[in-house]
Amino acid sequence: MKYLFLLIAIASLNQLRAQDIKYTNGHNEWNADSLGNHRVVVAFTGTGKFAKTTIEWRRRDKNPDQKRIIVQDAKTGKKILNVKTESISNKNGTFIFEPLSGQGTYYIYYLASKNSGSPNYPTVHYLQPEQTASNEWLGAIPEALKINTTVKEIESINAFNSFYPMEVIATGAESAALIRKYKRTDYVVFPEDRQYPVKMFDRIPYRWVQRGAVTQFTGSALRGENYALQLNVYALQNLEQLSVSFADLKDAKGNVIAAKNLSCINTGGTDYKGNPFTKIVNVTKDSIQPLWCLLDVPATAKPGIYKGAATVKAANAAVTVVPIQLTVGNALAKNGNIAEPWKQTRLKWLNSTMAQENTVIAPYTPLVLKDNTIDLLGRKVAIAPSGFPAQISTFFNEEMTGLQSAPNLLLTEPIHFHFFGADGKELKLTDGPLTYTRQTPGTIEWNNVNKNDKIQMDLHASLEFDGFLSYTVKITALQDIDFKNITLHIPFTKESSKYLMGLGEKGELRPDSLAWKWNVAQKNQDAVWVGAVNAGLQYTLRDEKYIRPLNTNFYLQKPLLLPTSWGNGDKGGITIAQKGKSILADNYSGERHMKKGDTLYYNFNLLITPFHTINTDFQWATRFYHKYDSIQKIKNIGATIINIHHGTAINPWINYPFIEWQKMKSYIDQAHQNGLKVKIYNTVRELSDHAYELFPLRSLGHEVYSTGKGGGFSWLQEHVDTDYIAAWFVPEVKDAAIINSGMSRWHNYYVEGMNWLTQNVGIDGIYLDDVAFDRITMKRIKRVLTADGHPGIIDLHSANQFNKRDGFINSANLYMEHFPYLNRLWFGEYFDYENNSPAFFLTEVSGIPFGLMGEMLQDGGNAWRGMVYGMTCRIPWTENADPTGIWKLWDQFGMQGTKMVGYWVSNPPVKTDNEKIKATTYKKEGKALVSIGSWNETDTDVSLLIDWKQLGIDPAKATITAPAVKNFQEARNFKVGEKIPVQKNKGWLLVIQ
Repeated sequence: MKYLFLLIAIASLNQLRAQDIKYTNGHNEWNADSLGNHRVVVAFTGTGKFAKTTIEWRRRDKNPDQKRIIVQDAKTGKKILNVKTESISNKNGTFIFEPLSGQGTYYIYYLASKNSGSPNYPTVHYLQPEQTASNEWLGAIPEALKINTTVKEIESINAFNSFYPMEVIATGAESAALIRKYKRTDYVVFPEDRQYPVKMFDRIPYRWVQRGAVTQFTGSALRGENYALQLNVYALQNLEQLSVSFADLKDAKGNVIAAKNLSCINTGGTDYKGNPFTKIVNVTKDSIQPLWCLLDVPATAKPGIYKGAATVKAANAAVTVVPIQLTVGNALAKNGNIAEPWKQTRLKWLNSTMAQENTVIAPYTPLVLKDNTIDLLGRKVAIAPSGFPAQISTFFNEEMTGLQSAPNLLLTEPIHFHFFGADGKELKLTDGPLTYTRQTPGTIEWNNVNKNDKIQMDLHASLEFDGFLSYTVKITALQDIDFKNITLHIPFTKESSKYLMGLGEKGELRPDSLAWKWNVAQKNQDAVWVGAVNAGLQYTLRDEKYIRPLNTNFYLQKPLLLPTSWGNGDKGGITIAQKGKSILADNYSGERHMKKGDTLYYNFNLLITPFHTINTDFQWATRFYHKYDSIQKIKNIGATIINIHHGTAINPWINYPFIEWQKMKSYIDQAHQNGLKVKIYNTVRELSDHAYELFPLRSLGHEVYSTGKGGGFSWLQEHVDTDYIAAWFVPEVKDAAIINSGMSRWHNYYVEGMNWLTQNVGIDGIYLDDVAFDRITMKRIKRVLTADGHPGIIDLHSANQFNKRDGFINSANLYMEHFPYLNRLWFGEYFDYENNSPAFFLTEVSGIPFGLMGEMLQDGGNAWRGMVYGMTCRIPWTENADPTGIWKLWDQFGMQGTKMVGYWVSNPPVKTDNEKIKATTYKKEGKALVSIGSWNETDTDVSLLIDWKQLGIDPAKATITAPAVKNFQEARNFKVGEKIPVQKNKGWLLVIQ
């Protein structure tokens, strides 16, 4: 089924072909890296040393005369040097060559290319023409040489690379003659079947010339099918505000398919937040705008021939009525016939609202509002009369294993704004009445209006069950006014501000002072996390025009928009330093003038951390095997979950796991029978070129695909053409991806797709390799993955994004909004586990301050330091690291049910006498496993400082043993009180009992 629509086209070429030329599949018979993806098969029937042919190839590529022609002898495979090009155009090319083997078959390659660059981000360039013919041979070409070589077929290296039929161009004269038949001067509508998506947006395909003037759409559908059709508008002038409307479809017996069952994805739909929207569609002269129309055929529709019409119109042009005739068969489609996505039956998913309702997701609890205080899992938010937080508290204990009765206070006073007039005097606002506008288990919302005679602050806030607190703050000038400064103060307690991450700072102990300025062109920085292990706050500054930027190598191509309010040109910034008893975050915007009626949005979001307690038992029991491999082999190694990346036999196409899904299901079924779980790679940062919906999505402009300079792998250049960003490429399967633009309706499709995979394929969750969607989509994904008792395990990998191309953002800061729904972190490539501090490990890598646990990746991580945070690496991802020895020790010791007490708590049961050598204790009744990791600059000896009472062990009877652990440590016994040698950057796992 993979390329059914192409194979159907190729199978029908006897009925429909350009100039009687066959378009065929080359079955990967030649090397594309030197010869390209396309060739013409010609037969020389003459005599002598000169073969001449004219090829009516109808090419879509630009500047064909600037690309090399390579002629090859089919019999010997030898490249022919004596070749002369008489003419080349998009329509045809005429060539003379020396037929080395006499009469017979020869190949003419016409898009010869060469691959360079990195394997996963290739740069493919097309070879320039070359002169290899000898002067003697050129001089001997007869002046009146006639065509003596016939074109047999045009071959693409495989079916997927074929240009037939929708990329075989009509000539300018043919296009003009066809358009004249429609007798229009403004635009022409070309109806087209769903199996022939428009792929060229600046040329008419020759298929339309061959079939002649068609003014009606005719098609066939199943009862209950998600049917799709195209109305393609070719603009003869610039068109404004293109739209389409529909009339009822009726059969001869009076049965009706209502007009409400028809829609057009190009002119509107439902956004990823669940809100309906309309799109303004303008079309430039001489371009094609496909209108993909969806028709929901009712399951109750009577079989028959239904007739109706679509009306296409533009604001500056006459209407066009396109009759529609649809034959509805007797067969009933299952689930809209989405099992055949090559028929575009899943385009309906673009407007899905699945899992949109903000229901509470486990382990979170419903919100409870009482006396202006909102309770949520492990946290409380008290609302001040102004509408801003008066206090934020958490109730997590230091070990992050449970809740305590005493609150951890985050604030020394309420969060508040200051407005300073030009004279430096503060303009006090009077608080309006606080009004709660929505109270549900998942969301509580409130409004307030604070004002004086000069300015008005309209506040809307919402708190969600996971600890996400969002403020929309609209400032309106009631008269012309000059400000010296507008600033937001967040006054942290010292206890809740031990660490800081963001604003150009790595995760570390909070510096004594920090001064930061906006620089969106180079830095993806609009947020900072300030906190302790069991209490913290991330805040993010935005305005009403915020658009999620690109990330993961592509930030500089679509950076943040500077918020007009907070940025204020180059005047805005943030300082964080001690002021009195507070650690004050001063978010200032500087001097500005507002005219009467002007508005500014000083929006900000808060995330209250941690999100929940850590689940150490899940950490010990859940062991990832990060590769597609033999199930029995994986089971024997001791892993429990298999992560299937893309580029594999059962998940070949990046972020499009719907083509080989039956193979995937078979593998997952086998894994389940062996007690293993399987998760797949699937996200939305980019999309495979193999996606059936690629060209319908291209018809949406830049709603789904980001604008860009093009390039990349040859398939993208030859078929997508221009205006895209080339993304990840998998050489083994030749899968090329395109970068998505950000938040779009593709996220609706993604949610539906994950639901389908969960329900029909049985996936146990997803592996995310960086994330290009926001928390709204993440919540929806978690809901569908965990529906009906499915485990819905999500783990997130990120490469370290603290670098120039990613805008110097901390991965944990970037993805913190997703943390409430993750089960594991894997941070990641380019993380330095050797030259960073314990505070960096704790805040940027481990996940512990957020209720998560993690694993290491780069070079296998540092096993000794990692275990201080309960982390290992994954197999078999890193060849020089193997966690199975540590897994074995976990099982021997019995890690299930242990209590993790890290060095970060105020009174740990075990610590060392060297501040640079950390100890974390995993204790249970009668024994403890102590992990020691060194950040000391040299090898050294340490003493263990043990609180025997906390351990519940009699020191007189205690033993301290270092069990043998493969690739970690040799067996050794220590006496109580004996110095323990610790190598630089290494450590020990000690059993005390």
